Amino acid sequence: MKKALYNYLFITVFFSGAWFTASAQKKVPDTVKTGIYVTSVHNIDFKDMEYTIDFWLWMKYKNKDFDFLQNLEIPQAKSVTKSFSTIDSSNGRIYVLMKIQCVMKDSWKINNFPFDKQSLRLSFENSQYDSKSLVFVPDPLGKHFDPKFTLKGWNIDSFIISTAVKPYETAFGDDSYAKPHTEYSTYKVKIGLGRDASSLFWKMFIGMYVAFLISYVCFYIHADNIDSRFGLSVGSLFAAIGNKYIIDSSLPESSSFTLVDMLHGITLFFIFLVVTSSAYSLMLVKRDKLKQANRFDMVAAQVLLVVYVTLNVWFIVKARG
Repeated sequence: MKKALYNYLFITVFFSGAWFTASAQKKVPDTVKTGIYVTSVHNIDFKDMEYTIDFWLWMKYKNKDFDFLQNLEIPQAKSVTKSFSTIDSSNGRIYVLMKIQCVMKDSWKINNFPFDKQSLRLSFENSQYDSKSLVFVPDPLGKHFDPKFTLKGWNIDSFIISTAVKPYETAFGDDSYAKPHTEYSTYKVKIGLGRDASSLFWKMFIGMYVAFLISYVCFYIHADNIDSRFGLSVGSLFAAIGNKYIIDSSLPESSSFTLVDMLHGITLFFIFLVVTSSAYSLMLVKRDKLKQANRFDMVAAQVLLVVYVTLNVWFIVKARG
């Protein structure tokens, strides 16, 4: 009797263990070995917050149901164009190769424009299978981008490949989930860019600095020439404001105070100081204090110029990092 009981317990434990082992094996997701080779990045548009990227993408896996030719999803893509695709199912493995062009939307960091650094992000998911069924594994062989291609005005600082699990706080209408939460494996690409901005800086801000210098010349015009001094200052004020509007028209809207705002704000404030100084010099001339007016103009000219240049250099160096 005891022997039969022991045999029964042994068989029960054995088959229970086998069942749990089989269940655990079923829960192990299939791996998809994924690689990318970027051939071009172009049309970086700050105003519309987008860029275009061309690349080769390949995937190796065993489960033919994944069907990446139909189920490939690229989040944040405005448009996806597949110019070439091929599939090889020999040797019990699926090999998919695609040539893709994407117009991607992104958010730019413009606080330090034009000395800004940007990160272009690209990610891939399978729209049908979550992380319980599929996980991405990077293919580490070879380069990930063509070293010959260059971005005009930009330098490629880094190219990072990684994988992660992206959560979605929804079950997409599937009632079998206990709560509205699903997770999908994602293959991520991050391209770090640094701008070569020396020539661009002078191209954009030369009008602002010329406006300030025109206003600054007022200190070397005789104090009683009120029309000349105030006419130059007011013209410089409108020139600086116009330069700011031109630069802002090429940038996306931002609620933060950027380097562009700071430099233009400093320039407008110092033009106001020039106008104020001219008014004070004119007052001294009206009181027959011509020598004091000339002395004040010379001192104010040197102080304002030194402070203006110092503030500009400090903020520019800070933005360059």
